[in-house]
Amino acid sequence: MDAIAPIIHTISYRALPLIFAVVLHEYAHGWVAHHYGDPTARLAGRLTLNPLAHIDLWGTIIVPLMCFLMPGGFLIGWAKPVPIDPRQLNNPRRDMALVAAAGPAMNFGLAIGSALLLSVIFILDPSIANNWPPQPGVESRSDLLGMILLPLAAMSLFSILINVVLMVFNLLPVPPLDGGRILTCVLPQAPALTLSRLEPYGMFVILGIIMIEPDVHIISTIIGGVFQVLAATVLPNQIL
Repeated sequence: MDAIAPIIHTISYRALPLIFAVVLHEYAHGWVAHHYGDPTARLAGRLTLNPLAHIDLWGTIIVPLMCFLMPGGFLIGWAKPVPIDPRQLNNPRRDMALVAAAGPAMNFGLAIGSALLLSVIFILDPSIANNWPPQPGVESRSDLLGMILLPLAAMSLFSILINVVLMVFNLLPVPPLDGGRILTCVLPQAPALTLSRLEPYGMFVILGIIMIEPDVHIISTIIGGVFQVLAATVLPNQIL
């Protein structure tokens, strides 16, 4: 039971922000596509905020649960990709770039919104810093306000983290990630065609990037830069 308690505690404040992050990411893709003339997501029942319509067995359930059990405490996941038919877009090349950018833009908006919520929580109750960070071993709050605000603060903080990670990772210029699709749409036709041909091998490229990241620190540096911007603008000083 002692080993299970930290896992349950972690799930309690990380699961909901993760689900919101991946579901709203895909919803944003579908909404923008629909706005520019492609009804595919709506006709497939995917233009909805109902998480059940977007849940992927591996990406939304199995992989996150495996991450909980691995050392390091990291968490990542994804939802089922929303179906898009570029041929139905009003301006396929331009609109597809906007559709691809919508997901990371949604994650960035969620990160900012979560940072603002976290700041409001610390304004409402500055004493919450005495129980910060919320984790096993840190004294819990027994008053009603504390029992509400402390879990909200923990979820807000993790929401910032997971949304920044998803935004940065998805903007990598590698098909089939959103960054690769954006680059394919804005490049001239010849290099765009060359880049699109890499899509079947994109997952191998992504795995390679993940493997060399501990040595080159490219992704972590970008994530750190985004956090520095948030820290200088909306994040409360108590969490730094």
